[in-house]
Amino acid sequence: MTRAQLFEQILQKKSYLCVGLDTDPEKLPEHLLDTEDPVFEFNRQIIDATADLCVAYKPNIAFYEAQGPVGWMSLSKTLQHIPDNIFTIADAKRGDIGNTSELYARAFFDTMSFDSITVAPYMGSDSVTPFLRKEGKWVILLALTSNPGSQDFQMLPLKNGEPEYLFEQVLKTSATWATPDNMMYVVGATRADFVERVRAIVPDSFLLVPGVGAQGGSLEDISRLGMNKECGLLVNSTRAIIYASSGRDFAEKAREAALEVQQEMAQYLEKFL
Repeated sequence: MTRAQLFEQILQKKSYLCVGLDTDPEKLPEHLLDTEDPVFEFNRQIIDATADLCVAYKPNIAFYEAQGPVGWMSLSKTLQHIPDNIFTIADAKRGDIGNTSELYARAFFDTMSFDSITVAPYMGSDSVTPFLRKEGKWVILLALTSNPGSQDFQMLPLKNGEPEYLFEQVLKTSATWATPDNMMYVVGATRADFVERVRAIVPDSFLLVPGVGAQGGSLEDISRLGMNKECGLLVNSTRAIIYASSGRDFAEKAREAALEVQQEMAQYLEKFL
């Protein structure tokens, strides 16, 4: 999916919502446990209930890897069920030496046909560029995350002329490896106070923003500070949507939760775009 196609979907749906499919077998509604593939059945109903309200789905790969071969089958079926016009993100957080990254790129782009993958930049350019060689695919680089441990490295102050933080150097350096047409960045919604600094370095790039909803990030703040002329935002919500109910009405309640977010996003697109 190209940047123009993604922006077109945002305008059509008046939404920049990404729904996380972090499907935990221990949290599934009890009535699904007797189905052939409970995880896929849960995902299928979530997708059917929300596909017209979101522009991306983001399965967290760990939730599927933890189940072994059965989990990989659930993931494969889930990916096949997502409509072609919706952006898909493998939230895998890979990042290794070049030949290993090349195999990760084959796995998620060629074998599984994801549109994008989250990548950790710690090992540098040769661990990231193999993903960028896949035409039409995207790297979503971890830049400024919302977890408490992000302070350990991402917020280290550097003294390269003017004071800056390590995450800013990551943005500056990685921006030379790619373009806004194939590189996005993860920026946590709980770090909205730093979004202006992010936008000063990567004004045209899309940002994948987790942390809205259950983690307490402000959708209004991140929209006001982070939106660019092509929206430039994919705001992820997981628990608040997919676990809105644990009963037989889980898909219906997921739709209600997604609709509430989409309607708020429509207001911000009108206001800030």
